[in-house]
Amino acid sequence: MIVLLDAHALLWWLADDPTLSRQARSVIADPTNDVLVSAATIWEIQIKRAIGKLVAPDGVLAAIETAGFLGLPITLADADEAGRLAPHHRDPFDRMLVAQAQRLEAVIATRDTAFAAYDVESLPA
Repeated sequence: MIVLLDAHALLWWLADDPTLSRQARSVIADPTNDVLVSAATIWEIQIKRAIGKLVAPDGVLAAIETAGFLGLPITLADADEAGRLAPHHRDPFDRMLVAQAQRLEAVIATRDTAFAAYDVESLPA
């Protein structure tokens, strides 16, 4: 299974926060799954951190690498598709996750219910 982490799921995992669901924790920890972190997620975390909307650890990139997660670059096709998605969700970072998940047939680990409006599978985070 390919699992794409939404920002909150990533941060909960890195902080070992009990808020992360048992199911998500199990899927993320399973070594047979590929766990991906989109460049859009890092961008979102750093923007929100800079404006004080989010607390995130220093060294998030190193923590992702230590966790064994794979970075997912944004392609031109991803950007094109994210821009073409129906406007069910207004958050551009989450729209990018939808486009990437569709391209990769990945499951998005999230608590955001807006993803349900798209043709993408989600894992309750």
